Amino acid sequence: MGNFLDCLKDDYPDINFKLGDGFYWSPLSKTVIYTDIKSKVNSEWTLLHEISHAVLDHKGYKNDLELLAMEVSAWVKAKEISTKYDIKIDENHIQNCLDTYRNWLHLRSTCPECGIRTLQIDKKTYRCHNCHTVWKVTSERFCRPYRKIENESKKSPEKLSQVTFV
Repeated sequence: MGNFLDCLKDDYPDINFKLGDGFYWSPLSKTVIYTDIKSKVNSEWTLLHEISHAVLDHKGYKNDLELLAMEVSAWVKAKEISTKYDIKIDENHIQNCLDTYRNWLHLRSTCPECGIRTLQIDKKTYRCHNCHTVWKVTSERFCRPYRKIENESKKSPEKLSQVTFV
């Protein structure tokens, strides 16, 4: 990835690049963290995706659906940027990556009581429009622990139960 990374550093001087334990964009330090992985092509695709988060000025999200939208827009931008480097990002790879977010969102938004898909009412809370169950979710992106509030009007500790899905 050496020459490609050097080109990216030249083309994006406002972005810092740092070798790390994974691929991600850190808006606070304006740094793309990257790692060398077995497949050179996948590394380039993922690096372009993280650069796209930087170019699109992705800093945070208000709800889970907004996070998914940011991921979609970063892949769209990555495909656009990739043409400059004569790289073709495989659409199946993009959809597989997006599926991890779609599956995560599906699990988080499914009512633990009746199984209906719902919408968030705030960053860490979902409420079922069918049975009115309310549950809190973690900020972690790839697990689904939540605290179910049995009765929304009584939020005392004895009414909370801890449930974790992996």
